[in-house]
Amino acid sequence: MSSEKILVVEDDKDIARLVQYNLGKAGYVAETAASGEAALSMLARQSFDLVILDVMLPGVDGLEVCRQIRQDPERKHILVMMLTAKGEEIDRIVGLELGAEDYVVKPFSPRELVLRVKALLRRSLVKEENSAPKPLRAGGLVVDVTRHVVSVKDQEVVLTAMEFRLLVLLMERRGRVLDRERLLKEVWGIGADVYTRTVDTHVRRLRSKLGESGALIETVIGVGYRFREDENES
Repeated sequence: MSSEKILVVEDDKDIARLVQYNLGKAGYVAETAASGEAALSMLARQSFDLVILDVMLPGVDGLEVCRQIRQDPERKHILVMMLTAKGEEIDRIVGLELGAEDYVVKPFSPRELVLRVKALLRRSLVKEENSAPKPLRAGGLVVDVTRHVVSVKDQEVVLTAMEFRLLVLLMERRGRVLDRERLLKEVWGIGADVYTRTVDTHVRRLRSKLGESGALIETVIGVGYRFREDENES
């Protein structure tokens, strides 16, 4: 059974139920919304993998819903399939330009719709797997960014969220000196007016947790920190 969650946004109740039923038969978890406003409210509260979005909706139309999805950093990963009665090429182009991955023109075959949903989700999964960042390595230190796991000589090391972000940033920019102001901005999202000893404290704790590998984080006196560049990454 598939675990993907799909939101069907369609004001025609019969069409919405038909699509929901066929997606359910295919193993997907499908919910419905009858308006653009209802869809945006559900998207703010729940996580979805795909939105099947009718263009002609009361109030906020489908194109505006698509635009808002693509502008929201927390929702822009959601796949969008436009569902429209309009057959003109310009309408399809507008939807694709706003960021929709696919479109289906009414009337449509429920079987074809499900097949296109499957193909879209499958392509997205392959793309995600291929774009997953490779683990960062330095000697016996391995950082799996995707799984959020750090290990030293095959022993897992438990880091706080900030320690993890700090380590990843230093390793990704190995050999480069990163001053405290930049670290504060990129790791903590705060300005240099905040007490900068927080960087030193986190580096000290991070080094301690990494054991021998902690020596890979070098102090550049009067400036900041650098991850040693000449360590073997494999």
